[in-house]
Amino acid sequence: MRTATIKRKTKETDIAVSVNLDGKGVSDVATGIGFFDHMLDLLARHSGIDISVKAQGDLHVDHHHTTEDVGIALGQAVKQALGDMAGITRYAGVHLPMDETLSRVVIDISGRPVLVFRVEFPRDKIGEFDTELVREWFHAFAMNAGITLHVETLYGENSHHISESCFKGLARALRAAVAIDPRANGAVPSTKGQLGG
Repeated sequence: MRTATIKRKTKETDIAVSVNLDGKGVSDVATGIGFFDHMLDLLARHSGIDISVKAQGDLHVDHHHTTEDVGIALGQAVKQALGDMAGITRYAGVHLPMDETLSRVVIDISGRPVLVFRVEFPRDKIGEFDTELVREWFHAFAMNAGITLHVETLYGENSHHISESCFKGLARALRAAVAIDPRANGAVPSTKGQLGG
């Protein structure tokens, strides 16, 4: 079973995250931030990864610390669950439509964390959620999962749809990239014989 549990506690947040890469897309998410919970539910459902997130944070300050720290913990959990990455597909890319919006998400489970994020939001907020925190979450997740991640919204008008297309795009790319490639015969998908170095 490719599973992991991460607990992270600071003066700003107290977070417990669990993942099962070979799950059914079941989510059990409670961060205290409604829109963010919605995005994490989408991530679980469309990736096929079971995700549990319980977070308590300093929401009286703003949503920044909770959003970023959940990204850190979830990235660490995915990395731990992948183990030595033997047999995985590794690469995946998807174009994800959400009504008038189209986003492209491309992933390499490389062990080398990079984020390229070319997404613009027409509004500063989605409800009470700052749209700039979408990038903060993607950055925290990519850096801690040890993945190369390119996210670009090609066009879109509605900030909710733009965010949703990015999260769903990541979900579908993750679903394909973490899958075991039956032709790999358990080998690490790199001519180096290892990933991340």
